[in-house]
Amino acid sequence: MMEMEPFIRMENGQAAAMLTIESWRRQFPEIRAGFTTRIGGVSEAPYDSLNGGLHVGDDAGHVRTNRRIIASLAGFAFEDWTCAEQVHGSNVYLVRAGDRGKGRNDRSDAIPDADALVTNVPGVMLASFYADCVPLYFVHPASRTVALAHAGWKGTALRIAEETIRVLQDQFDCAPESLYAAIGPSIGGCCYEIDGEVASRLAAALAGEAAVADSKMEWENPGVGLKAGNDGRYVADLKEINRQIMIKAGIQPTSIEISRYCTSCRTDLFYSHRKEKGKTGRMVSWIGLKEEVAD
Repeated sequence: MMEMEPFIRMENGQAAAMLTIESWRRQFPEIRAGFTTRIGGVSEAPYDSLNGGLHVGDDAGHVRTNRRIIASLAGFAFEDWTCAEQVHGSNVYLVRAGDRGKGRNDRSDAIPDADALVTNVPGVMLASFYADCVPLYFVHPASRTVALAHAGWKGTALRIAEETIRVLQDQFDCAPESLYAAIGPSIGGCCYEIDGEVASRLAAALAGEAAVADSKMEWENPGVGLKAGNDGRYVADLKEINRQIMIKAGIQPTSIEISRYCTSCRTDLFYSHRKEKGKTGRMVSWIGLKEEVAD
């Protein structure tokens, strides 16, 4: 029996097509979380049309309009939009109340050098950007803490999922076994071919070890999420590799939702840096806590 796709289109009555994590919407009514498609914004080709990235060459005014659309449909004010300047690393930033709104209008005031954001502040909309990389979501209901991480192959190799879990545990006493996680749309194992050097680093990440130095090494069985391809190359399923890293870090397998969408296969719905040869827009992942209502 085929498992259902956990990222479901929001019924918002608007042109903008956005996805929400359906099981979380029902289970955690205090949480807002989801992922955009490329549909329903104002950007022109090749960024058509709901591009959320200011760093790709699109008209900045169009991007800001798109971000306002996204924030409103996600249930936030535009002033709540809080994002970082992503660098394909493993830095995790703890977002405080004073950080609310950083990066929403301009890259110059975004949170610097961070690929994961964590907060327990109600009303802050954490946002990050993708065009094939893997969006990772985390919720700890007991402490009302949420997190987002951006995992390309470099972030995956650096085990950014594990680092985010460590910060949640250290800063908010979030036991890994009580965390919920979701892995959003990204390039799939069907489309992501890599060379031996990248494969060796991903295999090391799966094993929890330092990267293997020999980029020409060959494996009969590289590990879950990796398989040999043609001409000495490999195929990687970054979603599955990140799921395995989460499980090894202590999250229960049954507490992890994983999208079946491949951004490279579905450029009708999503931007794909690889499929579109680098000239394209960015989807947005978001997560945040609803504002607390006084009694």
